[in-house]
Amino acid sequence: MLAVSVAALGVVHLFVPMPTSDILVYRAMGDSVLTGGDLYGFTVTEWHLPATYPPFAAVLFVPLARISPGVLEFASVLVNVALLALLIHFSARLAGLRATHRVPSLLVATALAIWLEPVYQTIVFGQINLALTCLVLWDLTRPDGARGKGLAIGIAAGIKLTPALFAVYLLLTGRVRAALVSLAGFAGTVLLGIVALPGASVEFWTERLYETGRVGEAWIVDNQSLQGLLARLLHTTHPGVVWLAGALLTAAVGMAAARRTGLVAGREAWGVLCTALTALLVSPISWSHHWVWCVPLLAVLATHIRRDAWRRAIWVALAVLFTARTMWLVPHKGDLDLVLPWWQQPLAAPYPLLGAALLLAALFWRGGVLTGVAAGALTRPGAAGRESVPAPRAPS
Repeated sequence: MLAVSVAALGVVHLFVPMPTSDILVYRAMGDSVLTGGDLYGFTVTEWHLPATYPPFAAVLFVPLARISPGVLEFASVLVNVALLALLIHFSARLAGLRATHRVPSLLVATALAIWLEPVYQTIVFGQINLALTCLVLWDLTRPDGARGKGLAIGIAAGIKLTPALFAVYLLLTGRVRAALVSLAGFAGTVLLGIVALPGASVEFWTERLYETGRVGEAWIVDNQSLQGLLARLLHTTHPGVVWLAGALLTAAVGMAAARRTGLVAGREAWGVLCTALTALLVSPISWSHHWVWCVPLLAVLATHIRRDAWRRAIWVALAVLFTARTMWLVPHKGDLDLVLPWWQQPLAAPYPLLGAALLLAALFWRGGVLTGVAAGALTRPGAAGRESVPAPRAPS
């Protein structure tokens, strides 16, 4: 099944070419480090994409500069498929599932997960979302007290800043040492970037970091964050104070839900997912391919589907939602994203609407679909007894 699924990717590529544009940006970043070029001054590909990641990421991308673009594009597809299998393994560990520990089950799950829209888009663009999610989940599924726990989260944050919220989650759930290790790991990536690229580091941390428009337009349907939802709903390119207030409220609700579930023995999986959903919602831009967290989400919900028919129906509905690609079905050429009628708004923003609903459910529900989910998943010592294909955008 996996061989057929990967072959099908090749067939699709014959009719809908995969731009794999982001991997070419990463290659150009690495080349800029080697040649001493202007890291944040170049653009590549026919879409004129710039570098948007911290200097530390550029240092990691140096080996890519020595690989030809054609070979690199092909290799990125294979590497992302392998990373998807690894992510499914870590997601099963998070959820307390055992079936995917067997190789045949893991390969079948990988073959099917390729066609989830966020995963497919990650493969199409040659993105690093799967690698970063694997880093975070590997770290969080290690036992408390494990040597260096939190370091991988810090490194992931040094590559792409949003994983830093998981350090806050560690702190809120009482794992101060791991949170400090994450902070130290992140600081180390910043220092390494300064040593390797002092000028680019000053430019990034004082200027480029705050240029959201450099990454892409926040209002287009590609953006499945809260800001994208509000911009389209209000028919404005800059939702401004409405988005800021909404983001602050979402961060408070999301991290409260993460703490509440993260402190419950057997339900820490929901604490991890609530943190991920919060990061995706409050980030100014969360392209649809950032939502590869749908893989662990579906894994955690899979612990529930054998209990009764309606829970199975919920799981199937979510699997369909992450496969349906409804945001690409609504009119979105040019600035049509900004004039969508009310009835098309849910189709244009399926992921943020789902994310917000799950955060509220995790915070307020004492029964129902979330109760007992992932029982037998991560259980922390001492926790018991506590609270029961479109035009590519710049890689972000």
